[in-house]
Amino acid sequence: MKFLVVGLGNPGEEYQHTRHNIGFDVLDEFAARHNAVWSQQRYGWVAKASARGRTIILLKPNTYMNISGKAVSYWLVAEKLPLSQLLVLLDDLALPTGKLRLRLNGGYGGHKGLKSINEILGTKYYARLRFGIGNDFPKGQQSEFVLRKWNPEEMETIKAATAKAADAVLLYTTQPQNIAMSSINAAG
Repeated sequence: MKFLVVGLGNPGEEYQHTRHNIGFDVLDEFAARHNAVWSQQRYGWVAKASARGRTIILLKPNTYMNISGKAVSYWLVAEKLPLSQLLVLLDDLALPTGKLRLRLNGGYGGHKGLKSINEILGTKYYARLRFGIGNDFPKGQQSEFVLRKWNPEEMETIKAATAKAADAVLLYTTQPQNIAMSSINAAG
């Protein structure tokens, strides 16, 4: 069985290791654990990993966040995968920093990357792993906050949560969805 796991983020050095790019960071952690090598391909950086008899295609779109749907759609079609074999990793302002939440479908909740994916795929019925980035910012400063790098005092929490999120990717791609969701959400 094969899965497409997409980490959302923005391309470019200025966005590396920002809150909005946590999807990229989680995929980098997963790729390192599984000796997967990144290569630049159409619509993004792609790596292939193997785990427990599964092929896991990792995608970091090189489109900007608000047009991520283009890359997701292209790779789903290219790999001939159903939506049930897609997992999207993204940042979430509504969750406390480092908290994880797996959902099998849902709206976009103001996240422009999810909005793009929902619009281009024509559905909201695909799995997403939300990574909490907190919401400690003054009113009207959301864009600046999500594009900011982590504070030094947050780094221990982020490293641990990034490792847990990489574990969650493995769990989601190798276990039944309901078992993965229960386990991931209970551990949070």
